[in-house]
Amino acid sequence: MRFLSLLCLSCLIIILPTTIQADDRIGPRPLRTILPAKLASILPSGTHILIERTTIEAFLTTLEGAPPDWAIVYGYGHHDPRHDERLFNLNRERDAAREGSPVLNWRVAFVWPGELSQFDPETKSYAVAVGPELNSTGWGLVRFKPEEFPSNLRVRPDKKFAARISRSLAKREKVHVLVVMAGVLIPSESIIYDFSHEEEGVGLIMPVVRIEQVEVILRGSPMP
Repeated sequence: MRFLSLLCLSCLIIILPTTIQADDRIGPRPLRTILPAKLASILPSGTHILIERTTIEAFLTTLEGAPPDWAIVYGYGHHDPRHDERLFNLNRERDAAREGSPVLNWRVAFVWPGELSQFDPETKSYAVAVGPELNSTGWGLVRFKPEEFPSNLRVRPDKKFAARISRSLAKREKVHVLVVMAGVLIPSESIIYDFSHEEEGVGLIMPVVRIEQVEVILRGSPMP
């Protein structure tokens, strides 16, 4: 049942501010103004930053060995009476094969794109609307999934950028951010295999990460 529930959740593309529950007592986070290439400077030493295609593929190869034969698993698609059974078996076999792997203890980081919205004058912070990122790789599409996520993610820019952001939003210009999430894979069902709902027959791989750190970076911002 848990597997089927996760498959249903995988169909959702989050456009509005996320409602996934987590600890919301942290309050507004600072809006970071570093470049993505400097992510290591705000993450614990040893964090594997999985943003580029090559690093994502290397991570999957180390953990999973080789990609599945998507053509065989897909068969004739949803019209194939054994399609769901093959997909279920793939997930079950992969779950068993990775049990005890040291890679499950790696701390990994990934990003989702977001936008600033809804200024709160009391806290001088902005709500963050966030949605998942689809990464095209030789394994198929990869979409990292947080096991939990703050349901009220807010950021507070420093004075240097607050006026710039306010002017942009007043002109109905979008202010893009990158939401960086870091943590470890969940102990069981760490990787979910499915098929894209947009591209017929294209494999979809979803590493499920227990989030321990969230940072928000102003996209396109210069170094402070």
